[in-house]
Amino acid sequence: MQIILDIQGMSCASCAAHVEKGLARQPGVRSASVNLVTEKARVEFDSRQITPQDLAAAVDALGYKAVVPEPEKKAEAKKEDGIKNHK
Repeated sequence: MQIILDIQGMSCASCAAHVEKGLARQPGVRSASVNLVTEKARVEFDSRQITPQDLAAAVDALGYKAVVPEPEKKAEAKKEDGIKNHK
């Protein structure tokens, strides 16, 4: 499974590397890539071993703030956009 987390509080490349290494050390994480400019972390993980909330908690424990996307809100927004575009 793959997820993109919003990461808040990074101010330099060292911060991004710290978050990336911290995520990569979590059980079930296959890979982690953090982009300082976009403030996003792309994480591939085994959902049987770790949850998106666990990943966010790991980032929080490093001193940064991770925001897990809410799929139901995204789906709802897309549906509303489709309705607006259809009219």
